[in-house]
Amino acid sequence: MLEKIRLENVLFLDIETVPEQENFESLDEETQKLYDLKTQYQRKDGETPEEFYERAGIWAEFGKIVCLSVGYFTFKGDIRHFRVTSFHGEEPKILKDFNNLINNHFSKPQYILCGHNAKEFDFPFMARRMIIHGIALPNKLNLFGKKPWEVPHLDTMELWKFGDYKSFTSLKLLTKILGIPSPKGDIDGSQVAHVYYVEKDIDRIVTYCEKDVIAVAQVLLRFRQEDLLIDEEIIHV
Repeated sequence: MLEKIRLENVLFLDIETVPEQENFESLDEETQKLYDLKTQYQRKDGETPEEFYERAGIWAEFGKIVCLSVGYFTFKGDIRHFRVTSFHGEEPKILKDFNNLINNHFSKPQYILCGHNAKEFDFPFMARRMIIHGIALPNKLNLFGKKPWEVPHLDTMELWKFGDYKSFTSLKLLTKILGIPSPKGDIDGSQVAHVYYVEKDIDRIVTYCEKDVIAVAQVLLRFRQEDLLIDEEIIHV
C-alpha cells in the first residue's frame, strides 16, 4: 500500500515544544496545583512538581510549540527534490501559518500528514494548542466523526510496529538500524527548553527540527525500497 502513495502528496512534519513558562514559579497558583495533579504518577518518589517542570513541554496543557518544520517532495521529470521550511516565533503565528499552508496547498483529500510518533504526539499537540488559541482546526487535524481509514495521517513509528503495540522506537534508533544518516545534531529533545529559554538560540532548534523532518522522509523511502535523499536533493526554504 505504501508504494501506491504519491510522495508529492505527503507533507512531512515535526514540532519542538517547551514548557509554556520558563520555570514553575512563573505559573499562577491554580496552574501549579493542576500541574502537580497531572504529573503525580509520572514523577519519581520524592520528586517535586518544580523539579519535574522541565518536562512540561510534552503536555499541550502546559507546553507550547516553538518550532514547526515541514518538508515535501517535488518532481520535475527525473529530478527529485525535498523542500524543507520552518515556522517559528510566537506560537499563535506558528499555528496560523501552518494552518494557511494546509488550507492553501495541502487540503485536498489525496494529501496526508506524516511524522514519527506523530499520531500520539505531534498531531494531537498541534490540534489542542489550536483550540487553546481559538484557531479553527484544518480538516487534516479535525478527526471528529472520521473512520480510522479516513484519517489522513501516516506515522513511521506505527509502520515499524507491524501491529506490535508494546514498544516505542525512537527516530534515532530507527535511522541507525536502517542505515540512514542520523538526524540528530548537537542537541536532543531534552535540551530544547534550555536552548530556547537560556541560550535563546532558535536557529539551533530550527536546524534540529528540520533534521528530524528529513529523517522521517528518509525512513519512508526505506520502507518503500527507494533511494535515500542526498544532500543535493534537499532544499531549505
